[in-house]
Amino acid sequence: MRDLTSNESYYIDYIKRKFFEVVSTYNFQILEPSPLELLSTLEVKSGSSIINEIYGFTDKGGRSIALRYDLTVGMTRFATSRRDMRLPIKLASFGGVWRYDEPQAGRYRYFHQWDVELYDTFDIDSDAEIIEFVSNFFDKLGIGNSIIIEVSDRRILEEYIKLNFKIENESLLSEIFRAIDKVPKKGIQEVCQEYKEVIDENLLKDLLQVFSFKGDLEDLKSNPKINNLECIKYLEELLLSLKYRNVTNVRINLGIVRGLDYYSGMVFEVLDTKSDVGSLVGGGRYDKLTSVFGRSDIGAAGAAGGVERIILALQSRENFLPSEEKNIIYLANSGDEVRNHLLRLVNFLRKKGFIIEYDISNRTLKKQLSDASSKNAKIAIIVAPEEISRQKLKLRNMKTGSESMEKINGIEKRIAELLLL
Repeated sequence: MRDLTSNESYYIDYIKRKFFEVVSTYNFQILEPSPLELLSTLEVKSGSSIINEIYGFTDKGGRSIALRYDLTVGMTRFATSRRDMRLPIKLASFGGVWRYDEPQAGRYRYFHQWDVELYDTFDIDSDAEIIEFVSNFFDKLGIGNSIIIEVSDRRILEEYIKLNFKIENESLLSEIFRAIDKVPKKGIQEVCQEYKEVIDENLLKDLLQVFSFKGDLEDLKSNPKINNLECIKYLEELLLSLKYRNVTNVRINLGIVRGLDYYSGMVFEVLDTKSDVGSLVGGGRYDKLTSVFGRSDIGAAGAAGGVERIILALQSRENFLPSEEKNIIYLANSGDEVRNHLLRLVNFLRKKGFIIEYDISNRTLKKQLSDASSKNAKIAIIVAPEEISRQKLKLRNMKTGSESMEKINGIEKRIAELLLL
């Protein structure tokens, strides 16, 4: 777990603002799902394989509960319970999630995600809408031209396995999906070793060879091992819809399956070609999740972005993250006889919305001005007896050192003018 510094919090808030700017153009409703879920809910809805990756515990009432692993489960629980809401239900969220993972660069036990979910009547346009949203979000951040959206469909892998290996066992199919999902992180040899007791090694190696395919639709159609699969038609329709939406930075990567059990069809991930921080966004269609919540009549598609990873991607470039620049006004006083005037002015200017600092330790004027410099104040206001007697204040530009005498009455307007210079 990390303590977030002022700069880190500022960057997270920056991503949040950009996210909600795009959210507003799609008219998503904002939802903050509960940070706690029943442990049984996460196990049943996300798959028992995540039990080692969640923070679960028993509360004072003897209930087995867990901190949220992602935002999707809570948002889906909400959407499926609201039979009064008309489809499509469009929800967006931004918040912290917890995973019991091995901390490393870009991977934390507490981190932030943004999330968009679309609950529908199993429409391919919903899948395209989610991917379009993601593309527009990265355009908003200014790096849309260097990201690649890799798409696939889990049903292609499932159809291939059933056709060529006659495997129908859902539990075994889930293990195969999880194994393939781990290959980019662990490598083929380690995955084969990990699953040798569960999945036939020759089967797994065949799947890993076939589903290492990356390319465009024409390359996929020319692949004799998979070009006869019915599910490829879906990808063709999806890519056509994305073309109409001017989303062109897309390629097919059949190795993307997403490890969670609730995914059921289209899946995708977003990679940044200018950095090596890993996947920035993951998502897809997860009709299985709405079904286990008792709503087999509706489907769902969504995406989640890793905020800290997106920040790392932006930090790898120059000038893509704004600096936290504050217009600090420092009030200094020349002695105790005018301190009451200073305190009134502090309160007055703060109520006007200015960022005000002053010395609470009654140090000398020289040390106060040194403190103003260390805090990167833009303007120092010096409160002194002679000026106060004439209803005036001395303003110092801390960058240039220039000074001017200003009337107390209307001082807020003069400060605002100086900050614009």
